[in-house]
Amino acid sequence: MLLSLVLVTLSFRDSDDGPVASAQERAASVLRPFQVAADRIAEPFRDAYGWVDGLFDARSEAEELRKENEILRQQVAQIRLAARENVRLRELLAYLDGPRFPEGYRGLATGVIARPAGTYAQSIVIAAGRNDGLAVDDPVVTQDGLVGTVSRIGSRTARVTLLTDDQSAVSGMIPATGAAGVVRTGHGPRAPLRLDRVGKESVVRVGDTVVTAGWRSQRLASIYPKGILIGRVSSVGRTDTDPYTQVQVTPFADLDSLEAVLVLLPRDRGGR
Repeated sequence: MLLSLVLVTLSFRDSDDGPVASAQERAASVLRPFQVAADRIAEPFRDAYGWVDGLFDARSEAEELRKENEILRQQVAQIRLAARENVRLRELLAYLDGPRFPEGYRGLATGVIARPAGTYAQSIVIAAGRNDGLAVDDPVVTQDGLVGTVSRIGSRTARVTLLTDDQSAVSGMIPATGAAGVVRTGHGPRAPLRLDRVGKESVVRVGDTVVTAGWRSQRLASIYPKGILIGRVSSVGRTDTDPYTQVQVTPFADLDSLEAVLVLLPRDRGGR
């Protein structure tokens, strides 16, 4: 330590061309090759460290970008879903205020929240129930046509049995010709519905519109109001062995992709 202090003192007092400066230059010249070699040896390690450090930073940034991208995808999906639901509800409200809406009823627009699993489960669950004024057998429609009826009810949800269920039956008629019958489930995916019990003397043509008959007597009445669109006649057939005309009907409402529906509530029932 004493030697170091002496050398430092001499270095400050010595001139640029003195013995101490000359000794420092000679020492630096001797050590320079070793310093260059050490720098060359250390350079790959420094580069490797920088590459590894950059790799971790890149992975961290990529993970952050992936999370942000996933959040953005979810937000876009929610916005699109909300936009579709908004369109469906506006279409229902337009039907509600339009001339085709049946007299004596008010409509409750609600969303479809579930479709029971299973190939033969022809029903949906809606986000409205007893607390909203619903009752069993209330008709359910869309702006396109009849969907089915409320078959089971809870306080805030209800199950709707679709027209394509085996237990469904609706009195239907063809306004253009007066032909009448009962709308039931069809015999396959190409014929979702059929107009049953149509006499051979009745005039039925492909393309005819089928609507609810909406019959009424002194004590009894159909649960469906008159004139609700059901579907269009897709095929007509007659055989010698069958006393009735075979009429296949394609429903107007898309029963496979329901998102929002309108429940028809009698005005004389009261409620909300």
